[in-house]
Amino acid sequence: MPGKNSKPEVARKEILKIEAYKPGQSKVSGIKIPIKLSSNENPFGASPSSITAMQEAALKQHRYPDGSCAELRTAIAEAYNIDFERIVCGAGSDELIALLCQAYAGEGDEVLYSQYGFLMYPISALRSGATPKQAKEKNLRTDVDSLISEVTEKTKIVFIANPNNPTGSYVSKKEMRRLRAELRPDILLVIDSAYGEYVIEKDYSSGIGMVEENDNVVMTRTFSKIYGLAGLRLGWAYCPLAIIDILNRIRSPFNVSDMAQAAGIAAVKDREFVKKSCSHNEKWLPVVSEGIKKLGLKVYPSVANFVLVEFSDKKGKTASDADIFLKSRGIIGRAMESYSLPNCMRFTIGLEEENKALLIALEEFLKN
Repeated sequence: MPGKNSKPEVARKEILKIEAYKPGQSKVSGIKIPIKLSSNENPFGASPSSITAMQEAALKQHRYPDGSCAELRTAIAEAYNIDFERIVCGAGSDELIALLCQAYAGEGDEVLYSQYGFLMYPISALRSGATPKQAKEKNLRTDVDSLISEVTEKTKIVFIANPNNPTGSYVSKKEMRRLRAELRPDILLVIDSAYGEYVIEKDYSSGIGMVEENDNVVMTRTFSKIYGLAGLRLGWAYCPLAIIDILNRIRSPFNVSDMAQAAGIAAVKDREFVKKSCSHNEKWLPVVSEGIKKLGLKVYPSVANFVLVEFSDKKGKTASDADIFLKSRGIIGRAMESYSLPNCMRFTIGLEEENKALLIALEEFLKN
């Protein structure tokens, strides 16, 4: 028992700077089954083959999982036509982002990312003792020149979400290569391609080629989006072999559950489900975007499975007002205050009936 005059342990000062991550809401008071458009999830859920794999895996949860994720890595390698040895798996790409910061940035170092980049970048930087640093964007788009201008002798990692969350914008393959060429060789470039499967633009690249051409580029991916396995927490990274060695030294020995591995293997093999999910998004992303624009709201161009919408600053028509109104109709979007975009909301592309319900509700909101 501590003495009455003892002081509680104090966390490292950089930890106290972290604003805890707030995920998209899932529930609305009084609504039994809301339309959830707040977390960029696959509206079809997981593929039937993944669900079957989980059910079968449930029977052997008294056993430890394969710590190397060998079968899962093999399935990923075959699906993406990449090198099995360059793949490491994690409990979501979030874990891999954190491990990269832990391994390559610490006290006195800087981790650079785009102004409206994914919130886990600064959180992971602070956890490792490093200083997060933003590069200004133009029109809510990642600006390569801005990133380059913010590099200092302290910069150790540059994170690029491509496509970016929450803006939906992307950096072309040419610009990404230019960024890598302008960075010092000792700076690690991490390309977060969580939404890469959705992109249809011809000048886009997920980063696989850059990993194979360089010894200082990493690409991270997730099973939470196109594969509909957000609840299992499963992700992977494609890395140079030297970085694979480092990540395998510091990750937990059984960081991916047996159930997640089984579901992931089935997911990457179910190409028809992926095709169906991509086709649905390709159809409905422009429909939702144009539908919201016709209502008089600004919609930022997106190549992912969501849209970022800017509302008026007029009382009664703000993003906060819209959020309250939509929830009263059982529709949950994502408020953007945590991204310093207080007058914006982000909406996932949902099922056909969900998308139509969103457009109708927004029209009602703007008419009131």
